[in-house]
Amino acid sequence: MVSIKKAEEEIGFEILRGNGNNRPSRNPRHRVIHCGRDLFNQSTNQEKLLVSLIFHGGGRYLDDASQSYWKRFELLKILDIEDFGVKTLSESISTLIELRYLGLRNNYIKELPHSLKGLKKLDVLDIDLNFMVEVPDIIKEMGSLRHLYMFDVIHQEPLKVDALQNLESLTYISIYDWTYEVSSLEALTRLRKLGIQDMDENSDAGKLFPSLAKLERLQHLIFKGFRFRSMSRLEEIDVLKGLRAFKLDGLLSKLPSADNFPQYITFLALVNTCLAEDPMPVLEKVPDLRHLKLRNAYTGRTMVIQYNGFRRLEVMCIGQLWNLRNIQVGEGGMPNVNQLEIKNCPYLEALPEEIGLMKHLRKFKMVTVKRIATKIRNSELISKIVEVDISP
Repeated sequence: MVSIKKAEEEIGFEILRGNGNNRPSRNPRHRVIHCGRDLFNQSTNQEKLLVSLIFHGGGRYLDDASQSYWKRFELLKILDIEDFGVKTLSESISTLIELRYLGLRNNYIKELPHSLKGLKKLDVLDIDLNFMVEVPDIIKEMGSLRHLYMFDVIHQEPLKVDALQNLESLTYISIYDWTYEVSSLEALTRLRKLGIQDMDENSDAGKLFPSLAKLERLQHLIFKGFRFRSMSRLEEIDVLKGLRAFKLDGLLSKLPSADNFPQYITFLALVNTCLAEDPMPVLEKVPDLRHLKLRNAYTGRTMVIQYNGFRRLEVMCIGQLWNLRNIQVGEGGMPNVNQLEIKNCPYLEALPEEIGLMKHLRKFKMVTVKRIATKIRNSELISKIVEVDISP
């Protein structure tokens, strides 16, 4: 409430609600519209002053808006309609010629309007979590885009990413739309984050990784598998010398060796990989790893961290390891971990005593590990930790 009050006083922030409990500003610059299922008129004749507009709630408000609705917002730079239940977007949205950010995440939009190509200053387009939204052949004409977020979209034509030379983030592009042409890849001189979806055992890793190596600034890579198919082996990932963060989401038969991981990786996430072999003997040897996340990553019962394993690791988050019974930590293992999180490991029977010897551990969170929650709630293990969250 203090933050809202300060924003109202200093930057022209206002909240308009459908129930009439409004907080209007004399000179509005930033507006939040919070409405339910009932249609109501939010016009205040001050729309031309707004720089940012955020919608919360849902209902029929935008679906019933007139074609001239967007013409009121002459200076608007930020438009966020995330999780609002929008089904259609008017062609007149192209009148927002100053728009820099357009957030349409998690709606029911079936097709983007062709007029979006007229937003020549747009930096960020987020259409993620709109299931199978159809994207007309307009992306290549939006040359100012720096960040493009989408997933499971339908393209009328293959996405021409080389036309977006200012692009810094792209998630996701299908492996079937990826280009291997050197000239096209060399045009993406600013790309730092890339997500590729529909990966499976038929994906040609021997061709893919050398093409990714052409992206000189690439630091963050995400692979997302194709439904229930296992991904191909990843041994050639070591050609990505500058990679700092890698997320793998999908079935994988086996991890590459620690020597095959790029030496500067600091963040690694394995999600839904369902590995049959314990990944710790490999991961603990990745030399500069600082943050490790494992979610539904391993199907075995025992995890073993060996002597002096994970020398530089600072954050470890493990969850949804449904069969895990035992975690073993050798002497000197994980000495620099300051944050440990264990979630949804219902059969875990005990925590290793070595956790109590971690000098830097300050934040510990454990959720739905029913067997051991009561055992450690008052133990010496958590007596020195600054932030503890144990539930139930």
